[in-house]
Amino acid sequence: MKAHSIDAYIVPATDAHMSEYIAERDSRLGWVTGFTGSAGTGVVTLDKAALWTDSRYWTQAERQMDCNWELQRTTWIESIGLWILEAVPAGGNVSLDPFLFSIDTWNSYSEALHGSGRTLLPIETNLVDQVWGDQRPPPASSKIYSLPAEFTGSSWQEKVAGIRQQMEQHVRNPTAVLLSGLEETAWLFNLRGDDIPYNPVFYSYTLLTSTNIRLFVDETRLTAEARQSLQAGCPGPLCVELQEYGQVRAHVRDYAQGNVTIWLGTEYTTYGLYGIIPQEKLLEDSYSPVMVAKAVKNAKEQELLRAAHVRDAVVVIQYLLWLEKMVPQGLVDEFSGARHVDALRWAQEHSRGPSFESISASGLNAALAHYSPSNVSSRKLSVDEMYLSDTGGQYLDGTTDITRTMHWGVPTPFQKEAYTRVLMGNIDLSRLIFPTNTAGRTVESFARQALWEVGLNYGHGTGHGIGNFLSVHEWPVGFQSNNIPLMKGMFTSIEPGYYRDGEFGIRIEDVALVVEAQTKQHQTGEKPFLTFEVVSLVPYDRNLIDVSLLSQEQIQYLNTYYKTIRERVGPELQSQQLEEEYRWLQRNTEPFVQSSAGTAAATLCVLATTSLISALLTELQA
Repeated sequence: MKAHSIDAYIVPATDAHMSEYIAERDSRLGWVTGFTGSAGTGVVTLDKAALWTDSRYWTQAERQMDCNWELQRTTWIESIGLWILEAVPAGGNVSLDPFLFSIDTWNSYSEALHGSGRTLLPIETNLVDQVWGDQRPPPASSKIYSLPAEFTGSSWQEKVAGIRQQMEQHVRNPTAVLLSGLEETAWLFNLRGDDIPYNPVFYSYTLLTSTNIRLFVDETRLTAEARQSLQAGCPGPLCVELQEYGQVRAHVRDYAQGNVTIWLGTEYTTYGLYGIIPQEKLLEDSYSPVMVAKAVKNAKEQELLRAAHVRDAVVVIQYLLWLEKMVPQGLVDEFSGARHVDALRWAQEHSRGPSFESISASGLNAALAHYSPSNVSSRKLSVDEMYLSDTGGQYLDGTTDITRTMHWGVPTPFQKEAYTRVLMGNIDLSRLIFPTNTAGRTVESFARQALWEVGLNYGHGTGHGIGNFLSVHEWPVGFQSNNIPLMKGMFTSIEPGYYRDGEFGIRIEDVALVVEAQTKQHQTGEKPFLTFEVVSLVPYDRNLIDVSLLSQEQIQYLNTYYKTIRERVGPELQSQQLEEEYRWLQRNTEPFVQSSAGTAAATLCVLATTSLISALLTELQA
């Protein structure tokens, strides 16, 4: 820092592609602080250092960091800016690596320091990497391979043609699309790798123009088949030119000298790349056309994801049956449970392992929404406590993510009511019918309504997109304000929950496909409405369901869902000769019967839902 005349240096928890999960080689914040949480920002000055992170990680950060570091219990950039203003005198330089910060984050820091007499100074030499030196993990060296044709929705040439058609039809007539997100390039070319844990992606950039294609990647890692696929159309507009990964900046700068317009998604492009393109030559959207195209699955991609979820249901059913046998004997802890379900997934056809670190949380640990056990700290599972299992798999035909909460003993009345209300929220959103192009945030409250009625809530998002053998959290689909409107062919999770701090946690998560709804007006030429088709196929814990709280419509939905589970998963269990699991499935998908006590509650629920629909449709029309 002294050599570069820097007074404060900002270290993020991201990589050069704004990836949610990062490789160990990119874990600069973790290396310099000792803190291994997935979210945070560090600032180092010449005489002190501080870390900002959210409430999920406060205890962890205090345990992992030494006394050189002070913990700031917030993530707001305004807070970081105020701390820097106190720590750095006027005239000082505040620096960062522009290839590790999004455009929005850069602008936020610039605004926080504006007019303060401090200069925000980008420096392309990463100071953490310099200090890390030869201790830094080496670059990825595993092979980058072509996804077999039977696991792709269309050829990469067809995908490129579709993106070029969008370029031609755009009013700004962009001459190129710049792709920085790792999923974007992997999806576009039907290639996969394993550079980042749980994510079958590889380090790359793509510059796609109307006449040529440049892929920036370590070409020595491409399999012969992958190289042949990319270059079969050479020379010509469907020939992929291979360039060194590190040359992307120079190539983009050179390209931007011409009479061009470059289309990019600001959410995944770093300020380092963005800043070298003249402002008048930029076409900016939150997400690139490739990111949006990837989110809408075609018919084949939908069938692939459905098939992956059937086999994944087998895994979860095997696990739930195993837990029923072993937990009463005191033979399972959180860590051994997580390892067992991971092993079951690896045994399935087309499996490539888990899609994220398995969340296996018993009792009070389940109140931490994203707790994962270790072999050092792991509670024993007990019939007297609730247990939350949030796991997922990577398969050649799809990515999965499912959460089930269970209790093997006698739950308290409050635990049972809380679970049932979470389930009601899951059902209410899953069976909702809504107009095309409705924003997820507009309907998200249906998942919370049953909890809100008794003063309960949850603090995390209600859902996220999911990929075809790609990311388990696939943007830009979901129910948050920065997600794009829901469209037919999108997959999203639906995952309401409830967490009682220090006691227990509940989450019920399914993956669902957005499909056309068969409404009464469907045949009269009206614009089609949409609904969800749940593709996760594992029954809920009957021991925790208070049927008296459910409306007739909710019970009917459950019974139809259970019938679907029997029809789709039953034959798969039998084909894998899992007869005990098949019998377990039959027992746990028996139809529910409406109790008379639930009639009044159901009437109130219908009235409340009608009121909520009216309010949300008014907002939508506005």
